[in-house]
Amino acid sequence: MNILLASSEVFPFSKTGGLADMVAALAGALAKEGHEARVVTPLYRGIREKFPAMRKVDWFFHLPLGLKFVQAELWELDVARGLKIYFVDQASYFDRPGIYQEDNFSYADNAERYIFLSKCVVHLARYLAWRPDVVHVHDWQVALVPALLAQQKNEGWGNPPPTVLTIHNLAYQGVFVEQAFALTNLPESFFNTEGAEFFGLLNCLKAGIAYADIITTVSPRYAREITTEEYGCGLDGLLRRRQKDLAGILNGVDYNEWNTTKNPHLFKTYSVGRMAGKKVNKLELQKFFGLPVDAATPLFGTISRLAEQKGVDIQLGALAEMLNTKMQFVLLGSGSPEYERGYRDLVRQFPSKVAVRFGYDETLAHRIEAGCDFFLMPSRFEPCGLNQMYSLRYGTIPIVRATGGLDDSVIDWMQNPRLATGIKFSDYTSRSLAKAIRKALVLFNQPKLLQACRRNAMHADFSWEQTVHNYLSIYHKCTNITSS
Repeated sequence: MNILLASSEVFPFSKTGGLADMVAALAGALAKEGHEARVVTPLYRGIREKFPAMRKVDWFFHLPLGLKFVQAELWELDVARGLKIYFVDQASYFDRPGIYQEDNFSYADNAERYIFLSKCVVHLARYLAWRPDVVHVHDWQVALVPALLAQQKNEGWGNPPPTVLTIHNLAYQGVFVEQAFALTNLPESFFNTEGAEFFGLLNCLKAGIAYADIITTVSPRYAREITTEEYGCGLDGLLRRRQKDLAGILNGVDYNEWNTTKNPHLFKTYSVGRMAGKKVNKLELQKFFGLPVDAATPLFGTISRLAEQKGVDIQLGALAEMLNTKMQFVLLGSGSPEYERGYRDLVRQFPSKVAVRFGYDETLAHRIEAGCDFFLMPSRFEPCGLNQMYSLRYGTIPIVRATGGLDDSVIDWMQNPRLATGIKFSDYTSRSLAKAIRKALVLFNQPKLLQACRRNAMHADFSWEQTVHNYLSIYHKCTNITSS
């Protein structure tokens, strides 16, 4: 099949979270299976300099955006056999210090930027000599593509390709003032309660849910959760009406990137049969963060956006209680200034037990995954999560709240003591998380049990081989829908 994917970020070219990892891994897995995958994404600042093999395409965008026309150029990079990345080069929109925001403030013209990107995707889908069998869009930034393709059909494009929308996080919907709808150049009939309109506002993700042929999300449990009022973020009614077209597919992990045996980021490599290197990574990580170097002290870690979704509030509360015991904690992440202050306060209160780095560092992320004994993910909700899967492969026991993909990917002792890979808790409270941390401390002091849990974790397989076949089934299903 020919699959055209569209995403506002793709690793290693741009990344703010798991979306970039997932799109890159899915595209690579499709190509590895013998399909033709092409990804459309913006040309953000610095990409061209880091990837000099990119070449300019003889292609020129001149597209309407409300009452004006916007121009852009196209660049491409061949990544692997069967995999090409297209970069939309529109400097005034994408040549900026940040991707979506700067100094914790979203760009005021994000509607304009990503409506234009969506129009570029549609233009490529229609006019490329290479014709896609399916267009697969990811999250709100390109969720208008299905509606725009539907209008292209109304205007005379006889048989546009079917569309798949993947929702990576329903909480981020791309909601803008009503006037932003004019930028789409869609007829007013698309701006209604069953389409792009949401309480008088433009909702890009809602438009995608309304017009895509198939909707997927990134874990089976999250697919069920988002049809409920608790997790539906105001769109649960529409999702229930489209439930027969909704599927949950657990994300895979790119083990070429996230592994412990051939990994230049690690202080020392190791494997499930040769675990000595994990201890080295722990001691070096403690040294890097300026913590007391002690293999006998349990080391907990978190790599996360510091947002309410991620359970930061209950984590701060649980750590304030549990750091009085024998344990250490390291953090890599950034986000809410209030939450950043919370972790700084912990550093001041427990200077020999807590260390933080604000921002993102790919090498340090690998080192935290490898060097820690336990990984904390107490999310309020979690569509899929990837860090718990990375932790499993690194033999770092995840402590997760039983929600979304966290529940789908971690096995607790209460579920199956023989196959347990981590620790789960249910109630969204600091007290429940503290209790889970206490369980981890007990586990740490029982070496045979810890070794068995690590072994189970490292044998857990979330590779893309199975995941990609699930997506291919979805692609075949939607081509059958549109051809029938």
